[in-house]
Amino acid sequence: MESLQQIGAILLVLGLLGSALYVLKRKKLAGFAGDLRFGGERRLQVLERVSLTPQHTLCLVRVGERVVMVATAPGNCHFAECVPETTAQ
Repeated sequence: MESLQQIGAILLVLGLLGSALYVLKRKKLAGFAGDLRFGGERRLQVLERVSLTPQHTLCLVRVGERVVMVATAPGNCHFAECVPETTAQ
């Protein structure tokens, strides 16, 4: 009998949390990270990706109006170069 009360309490709390999230989302007071965009457009875009080894990658990424070259390896990430977008094309 006691386990049914615990399960009921858990379901009640989850129901209250779900309904609170629903109300906040309807009033546009809460959202998910996937919904966030600056000015309605994406600011981060992967232009090109090259695998050097299975664990090392070189990426060309547009961040706003700049293009950044990023080198990734297990446990670290380095910004190799940062250039204006007009000179990168």
